[in-house]
Parts: sequence; C-alpha cells; structure tokens
Amino acid sequence: MIVRVGFMKELSVKECSEQCPHLMFDCKSTADLTPLEEIIGQDRAVRALKYGLKMRDGGFNIFISGVPGTGRKTSVVNFIMELSKSMPVPNDYVYVNNFKDASRPKCIGLKPGMGKELRKEMDLFTSGLVKVLQSAFESEAYAKKREMAIKSIETDKNDLLIEANKMALDAGFQLQTTPLGLNVAPMTEGRALTPEELNKLPPVLQKEIELKRLEVEGKLRDFLRPLRDLTRKAEELMTELNRTTADQAMDPLLEKAREIFKGNESVEKYLLEVEDDVLNNLPFLLLPPQALPPGMVPIDPTKGYKINLVVDNTDLQNAPTVIETNPTHNKLFGYSEKEVRFGALSTDYTMIRSGSAHKANGGFLVIEADRLLADPFAYQALKMTIQQMKLTVEEPAARFDFMVTKTLHPEPIPFDCKIVLMGTPQMFDILYNYDQEFRELFKVKADFDVSMERTEENIRRYASFICTLCKKEDLLHLEPPALAAVIDYSTRLADDKHKLSTQFAAVADLIREANFYAVSDGSKTISKNHVTKQLEEKEYRSNMIQERIGEMMNNGTILVDTDGEVAGQVNGLAVYQIGDHAFGRPSRITASVGVGREGVVDIERQAQMSGPTHIKGVLILSGYMNRMYAQKSPLSLNARLVFEQSYSGVDGDSASSTELYAILSALADRPIKQCYAVTGSVNQMGQVQAIGGVNYKIEGYFEICKARGLNGKHGCLIPESNVRNLMLKQEVIDAVEAGLFHIYPIKTIDEGIEVLTGVQAGTRGPNGLYPEGTIHQLVQSRLGEMAESIKEYRL
Repeated sequence: MIVRVGFMKELSVKECSEQCPHLMFDCKSTADLTPLEEIIGQDRAVRALKYGLKMRDGGFNIFISGVPGTGRKTSVVNFIMELSKSMPVPNDYVYVNNFKDASRPKCIGLKPGMGKELRKEMDLFTSGLVKVLQSAFESEAYAKKREMAIKSIETDKNDLLIEANKMALDAGFQLQTTPLGLNVAPMTEGRALTPEELNKLPPVLQKEIELKRLEVEGKLRDFLRPLRDLTRKAEELMTELNRTTADQAMDPLLEKAREIFKGNESVEKYLLEVEDDVLNNLPFLLLPPQALPPGMVPIDPTKGYKINLVVDNTDLQNAPTVIETNPTHNKLFGYSEKEVRFGALSTDYTMIRSGSAHKANGGFLVIEADRLLADPFAYQALKMTIQQMKLTVEEPAARFDFMVTKTLHPEPIPFDCKIVLMGTPQMFDILYNYDQEFRELFKVKADFDVSMERTEENIRRYASFICTLCKKEDLLHLEPPALAAVIDYSTRLADDKHKLSTQFAAVADLIREANFYAVSDGSKTISKNHVTKQLEEKEYRSNMIQERIGEMMNNGTILVDTDGEVAGQVNGLAVYQIGDHAFGRPSRITASVGVGREGVVDIERQAQMSGPTHIKGVLILSGYMNRMYAQKSPLSLNARLVFEQSYSGVDGDSASSTELYAILSALADRPIKQCYAVTGSVNQMGQVQAIGGVNYKIEGYFEICKARGLNGKHGCLIPESNVRNLMLKQEVIDAVEAGLFHIYPIKTIDEGIEVLTGVQAGTRGPNGLYPEGTIHQLVQSRLGEMAESIKEYRL
C-alpha cells in the first residue's frame, strides 16, 4: 500500500518578488527630486569614519573595509573635505644647501605661501649676485681702495728694505731680490761678485766670505722679520677689502628677504650662512666663463644658494586631502633625481622631489591597500613614517640597508597626517592577523556593508542618490517606472527582497547604459523600457557560454529530464560564474544503492573532484541516515552518489538535500518526478537550509523548461528560508501567475520527498516504526532486507 500526499503549498506571485510601486514616487522624473548630499546605507561605517578622522591621537589611522563600488572612496573624500574645512593650512617646506655638509640638506618650515616668497627672493639673489660682484670689483672706488692699501704696505716694505740693504753694504754685501726671495751677494769695487768670479777666488778667501755671508744673512733675517708680517698684513687687508666690498654689493639683494622673514630664526640663520659662503667663495664666483665641450652644461656658481620648494601650500584654503592611486615608494615619499656629470650620476639638494605624503602632510592621505602592498618597500616605509612622525626622502635600498652608496640624506620633515587605507575585508584580516604593527597603527576599522534595509525612507533616499548621479554626470533623468525598476534591480543585487544593494557602482553603470539607449532613441527621459533593454543587452553580451550549455541540454548532449519519473534520479541546480556573468543550470544527480558496509560514497570525492564543503555535505547525509534508520541496528548500505556529466569538479553543499532525495528514492524504489528541480542543503536533523544564488537557479531551470515547452507541471523546490531572497525575472513571475511554473518552499526533507514522489514521508510511531506505505517505512524495510542479506552472506 502506497500512501499518497495531498496538496502541497506553493509560492504566490507576490512571494516570488518584491516589486517597487512606481506610484510611490510623486514626481515626473528624478529631476524633480532633491539631490542626495551624503552617502546612504552605511551608518556603521560613517560613524567609525567620523570618529577616526576626528581622533588625533597616534595610531588611530583608519582602514576602510568593504568591496569596491559600495561608496567607500566617495564617503571618505566627502567626510575629509568637510572636516578639512575647519583645519588650518599646513606649513610650506623647503630644502636648502647645508654649506658644512652638502650631502645632508637642511629643511626649513614656513608659513603657507612663504616658501614661494623665499624661493622668489633667493632666485633674485642668485640671478644678480655674480653681476653685482663683478661690478663692485671692477669699480673705480674698489681700485682706489686697493691701490691705497697696497701703496701703504709697499712704502713700509721699501723703507725696511732700504735699511736692510744699508746694513748689508756696511758689511760688504749687496741685498738682491730674486724670484726665490732676498739674496745676499759679496761686493768688490762697488759691485756684486758674480758666481764665476767668486769661484776663482782662493778657497781660504771663499770660506771667509761664506762665513761672513751667513753672519750677515742671520742679522738681516732678524731685521727683515717684520717684512713677513707686512706681507701677511697686505693679504689680510686685501681679504678684508674684498669681503667688505662683496658684502656691501650683495647686501641690497638680501635686504628684502631679511625684512620678509624677520623673526624666523631658521631663515635668518640661513641668510647669514649664504652671506658667509659667498664671501668664502669669491674667487670661484668671479671666475670668467670657460669654454666647454659641446653637450656639456656650464656649472652655475650660484646653484648652491637656490631654494628647493618641496611643499607649496599657497593655493590651499584648508588642510590638504591627497588620494594616491599609485602608492609606490617614490610616489609616496619622494626621491632624488640624478643627472650625468662627467660620466657619472650625481645629485644635489635641488633635485629632491616630494611625494604624496609631503603634499598630504598636515591633512589626510587616502591609499588603496592592495596597491600599497604591491610595493613591499612602500608599506614598510609608511609604517616607519607613522611611527617616527618624520618624513624622510631616501632611496629604498638605503632606507632598508640593502645597499650603501654615497647619496643625499636630507633632514626629515615633521609628519602629522591621518592615513586612510582602503581594502577588502580579507585584506584587513590578513594584515590584522599577521602584522602586529598594523594593529597599533590602524586602530579604527570602518566596515562598509553591501546592503541596506529596504524601507520606504531608504527607497526615497535611493531615488535622491539616482537624482544626484544624473545631475553630476549630466545624464537623462529617470521616469518613475524606470526608477522603480532600478530599485528592483538593486534589491536583486542585494539577494534579499527586504534589502537594497549598496553596490552603487553597479547601479550607476545600469543608469549610464540605460541613458545610452534613451539618447539613442531620442528620448528626453529614461523609461522602464530603456532599463529593461540595458539588462537584456548586458546579459546577451555575456551569456554565450550559457546559451551553448542550454543548446547541449536541448539536443541531448547533456542529459537532463524535465518530464517522466525515475527512481534514484533528481535534477539538481547549480550556479555557474563566467567572469561578470552568473547563471543557473540543472544537472542530473543519481544514486545507486546496494548491500554493503561502506555507507554513502561520493564518487566525486573518490575521483578527487569534490571540494571540502561538498564533502562535508555528503558526510552529513550519513548522519541523517543513522538518525532515521540506524537506531536499533547498524546501517547495511552501500550508496553511491554522482553528478552526471560533471568534469570540472564540484563544491558547495547546496545539492546535499538533492542527493538525499536520490538516495531515499533509490532505497524506497519510488520514482521522482523529473519535472522538478531541487536545491538546498540539509542538516543531520533533516532540515533544509538556505543556499546562495536561488534566483539564478530557478531562472536557469525555467529557461530549459520554457525551451522544451511549459506544461504546468514544471517547478523548483527551494529552502523556505530562501523565499526572502527571491527577486525573479518578470517572465518567471508571469509563468507562476499563469500556473505554468511552480515554486515550492521546503522546510524539511519529509516535505521535499513528498512533493517529488507524491508519497507521504511518514512519521515514526511510538514503536519506532513508520506507517505502512510511507517513504520512510519503505526505506527502513529495504535497509532491513539488506542487513539480513549481509547476515546470510556471512553465514
């Protein structure tokens, strides 16, 4: 006796979707709505973001966690822009020459806009320095002063030499001036002896003259000692004259700079150092230009006095906000340019270039985390900069001691900046779990959700967001039915009829493409037809593989039955993801049973084509079988499961209920109606659990049935907990309304097997047995027969 089941409740049209009524929008188009001024649906993230941006203590930098397209960057920029309005403009920073050690340029911080002023004044100074010096040293006044100084010294020197010559004459010698200095020569008959004449004299007389000469030289040396002092005095007088002349000449060039930067100790000290260096290098500055070989650039003698303005905040009205899209080490922290001089690379402080961290200093720096981590030097350098609160322009190899070369070591700049990293939740987990420093430096996490509640208020705010997008990008505005269609699309993206998607990038793309079709039609607004066309065209562009699979099912290459009844065979449902396109398709799942002790065997697992989640789902089936049928005796079962014509591997547990139906059908020897397709995972208690991609799965099976001809019997069994996820296409809804297609919400395996077989599942009685003719009784009876067979075989 077989116990048949009665009517099984199926879903109504209203339960298949949650369509937004366009009448709720009291407007002719979105042009009549008020634009949205803030992001919607991200209250948690917004609160964390506001806190993190305002918290100025160390380590409270922010990590923005969320998938791209949820408004992360827009929110960050908007809040930063608003907050920065109340923050002061940070200092300018310049690098200047270190005259004591050129490899360690000095840094000077200046009020906003004053860096440009200092550079301007020093440019005027360097452009006029050589000219005014040359004019001063070529002037008649300088010539007269020089002549007077020389003349006074020469007079004293001549008087001293005359007196010394007189001493020499009295001793019979003559004082002679030679290129090597003063020389004492013996005299005879009023003239000095030549060397030849001296050599002809008798040796005794030569020795006597030599002794006398040494004596006279000793006296003259003592007497002429003031002559050396006069020479030194002459040099000092000339040096002092030159320095005074140069100082007076360049003083007007620096006068304005001194006035502008009066009270700034760093600049005042630098200007004094410039003056001192000019005076110490007058010969180099006054060298005439020399002819150089072709291609060689002449060296500018005044280059060391120029200003390198690395941070210029002249045009800012408040604290800066910098979004670095290519966060390499050099882009973030700057670098020193190199040029070829005499066949070798060289650099100096004027070639130091700032990075985005310099430009954001005193404000906010936004960085994509995945791009930052692509450069291992950049991430480590960023952490060091935050920890030390200093910005250092340094070669990566030198910073991390990979290579030691002679290069610049500029003075670090004080660093005070809020760092905002943007990345996925997975990226945050990796950094948080494996980098202790990350935890200490990025203490604020702003989590951006992918969905928001679908309330009337949020729908209206969503419409305002669409209004803002249309006005911002100069798109055609949407009519109310088109606006309602976009809301429905957003709900489908959220995969929950009670939610709206916050993947605003995808929604914006929908509107942009619909605008294209509206403009092509010459329409003044975007209608619902344009939105529908966009969705259809986008699917058509990507569904070639989907159509090929459908063709193979319809021509019998891939075996899938949509009518008839077969024991141990069920249509399972799976989702395929090909790039940006997802679609559902049925696949045949079969079960064969026999006597044995192996239990439930997954052929996919045996072939190493099964993922861990699928393996877990199959193992759960054994737990269910034990609970239901092995309370008094062990299972004597060898059941084998397989996804027919599956060649690329299987994962996920969404087919576990389908596999269980196949096993029960095979054991009970009751056929399953092939007009149905099934999805849903199951637990050991026999409860059917929610799965993902339910809309794609239903629509995928519907397309196969439609291609073969809907007969009013086709339908899908889905977990009841997935009803809230239904946002089906209109053609599916129309078929449900016409009674051509059915969707059954299933809570338990018992409900599902009754729909599939038309036979009651049965409930265990007080005696532990199931009613005669029910599925469970037939299964239990078959298992008992198997157990007896094993006993007989052993005997």
